[in-house]
Amino acid sequence: MPEYKYKAQDQNGKIVRGRSDAPDAAALQKRFHEEGLTLLEVSPVVRRIALKQLKKGQLADFARQLGTLTKAGVSLVKTLEIIAHDESIGTYERDIYLKLRDRIVQGISLSAAMEELDPAFPPLFVFMMRATEQTGNIDDTALRLAKHYTEENELEQQVKSSLTYPKILGVLIVVVIAILFGYVLPQFEDLFAGMPSLPLPTRILMAISNFVATRWYIILIVAALVIIFGKIFIRLPAIRYQIDKIKCMGRWGKLTKVIYSARFARTLSSLYAGGIPIYSCIDIAKSTIGNSYIEAQFDEVLKRVSGGSSVSDSLRDVNGFVQKLSSSIRIGEETGMLAPMLESVANDLDFYSRQALVKLTSYIEPVMIVVMAAIVGFVIIAVIQPIYNSYATIGAGT
Repeated sequence: MPEYKYKAQDQNGKIVRGRSDAPDAAALQKRFHEEGLTLLEVSPVVRRIALKQLKKGQLADFARQLGTLTKAGVSLVKTLEIIAHDESIGTYERDIYLKLRDRIVQGISLSAAMEELDPAFPPLFVFMMRATEQTGNIDDTALRLAKHYTEENELEQQVKSSLTYPKILGVLIVVVIAILFGYVLPQFEDLFAGMPSLPLPTRILMAISNFVATRWYIILIVAALVIIFGKIFIRLPAIRYQIDKIKCMGRWGKLTKVIYSARFARTLSSLYAGGIPIYSCIDIAKSTIGNSYIEAQFDEVLKRVSGGSSVSDSLRDVNGFVQKLSSSIRIGEETGMLAPMLESVANDLDFYSRQALVKLTSYIEPVMIVVMAAIVGFVIIAVIQPIYNSYATIGAGT
């Protein structure tokens, strides 16, 4: 129930202030009257929340509980109360769900309340709820959303787990380089100082080593600045567009196209199955692709769809999708089975996208190993070469 701040007066004239839950202000006034209190002021508690989007796993859990409880006949307000008081969720989630409950008690629809909390709930969730409010089939729609976000969360977790080893390897490379240049190589400085001349690789190596040993704080400052300004730089629309375009090129692009196609197909399938018009489905689904270069091409796609072209023809020329997507949609349009075909191609592309992720990470690992081997090899050559030259000179003199 909504929470209200109140100011009341008891029979002795004493002022009482506090907070209390009640269905509405009238119910609170009635309860205070029965307790012998006169309600002087009452106002709903405004929950101020620093809004951020809920994670995929959180959205999946929320949708699953929403669908399960409403399917069991529990009212929407009571459902949100039960979800909000689940001990396993965090404070932010609880505040969001209580805010939803408060707005619904005040007569606002669930989709409108979610839209007010933007960006906590993504457009897909809001539009699916808006469509189902007209049919009253909220339980099935919520369970469909739960399945959708569960699959997305699983894919997201697979990406994170696949990148664990490359991250560890990257940290190891940095640690090895720091030890070599900061501690090991300075031990050879006295040895090299007695030599009349040093090869170029050795001079470069010792200069780097001296800089690391004596000016290490400059490296940390520069690294921090590069990270900070790098993040700002790649967020610029023009730069982001070019980076996303490169992701769709070459051998790497063949794999990323499968991932982008799977995301689009999964969202499109969920929206279309929820009874949303195909034009709106495409307009919403494009924002879930995660590639600005592909999304920019959808202005033409939407124009063609609104002009009467088929969805398959409109998507066929999008650079960033695999041909399997448009071909499968064409079959669904010709047979009148677009909804099941969308679900089928989404499942297929999900499978292939998981394989693509494995391949992408398999490319990263050997590259990092080669980089580490090249650095260590350069250090070994630069250290051994002057020593070998010295022995050769001594041998020649003898």
